[in-house]
Amino acid sequence: MRRSRPALISVVLALLLSTTTPAATAATGSTGGFNDWNCRPDPAHPTPVVLVHGTGDNMETTWRALGPRLVDQGYCAFALTYGVIPDAPVVEDVVGGLMPIDYSARELGEFIDQVLNATGSPKVDIVGYSQGTMVPTYFAKVLGGGPLIDKYVSLAPGWDGTNLAGLGSLHALLQSVGLGGLLGLLTDCRACLELLAGSETLRMLNEGGIFLPEITYTNIITKYDEIVVPYTSGIGHGPNVTNIILQDTCPADRVNHVGLVVDPNALGHVLGALDPANAAPVPCVPMRPVKPAL
Repeated sequence: MRRSRPALISVVLALLLSTTTPAATAATGSTGGFNDWNCRPDPAHPTPVVLVHGTGDNMETTWRALGPRLVDQGYCAFALTYGVIPDAPVVEDVVGGLMPIDYSARELGEFIDQVLNATGSPKVDIVGYSQGTMVPTYFAKVLGGGPLIDKYVSLAPGWDGTNLAGLGSLHALLQSVGLGGLLGLLTDCRACLELLAGSETLRMLNEGGIFLPEITYTNIITKYDEIVVPYTSGIGHGPNVTNIILQDTCPADRVNHVGLVVDPNALGHVLGALDPANAAPVPCVPMRPVKPAL
């Protein structure tokens, strides 16, 4: 059946910008060992870790691999499902990351406050994935949350946005003729346009530099990213910024965007970035692209 152009645009925005990964579990609570509100950081891991998922996803799906691993290693790890559309139908697998980034960043700020109050820590470390790298950035830079963040590890960031399927260029064209809101009418993902190259949100975040001096940043990137296009959009610059392109040290790792959250190579680098003084060598584990669950 032939699709109309608006229908195709809707599919691209709602599906391709979604980062849903396989094997989702119910997101009404935590089955991964994280979100233990009685956890108190120890001297070996003094800073609690907050995990921030991506577009069209939830905390359980995204962090099913990393969450339990952090807990096993003695971290106090916490995660939230943010950006759920208000009054959305109740489903088994909650879908988050759909509301505007400002809305989600304020949710994240409230959650970080809860973590700090519960643990007694003055700061948190952040591990974000996809849109979950932009939401904490907005919280840090626009909402003034920078002093509350120590280390910031980003999986598949897109600091310059994505031009996936030419949508960034199309959005810029529509804006130039006064139709910038047209694409937003075609999808329930209210954050998706903000992730496109040239969006007003990204211009605001990049103005004066996206990386704050008080935070240590690590960007973990795959050359086979099919959502952040080009993948080099995830590369940052600054004295407090480290970029890790997985294929530079592991050419056999062909993991794509949705597979990063279960990629043992990527997760090894996350652990090293959170505890650089005790970072273990990351062995090269061959990986194939992971198919998204639609």
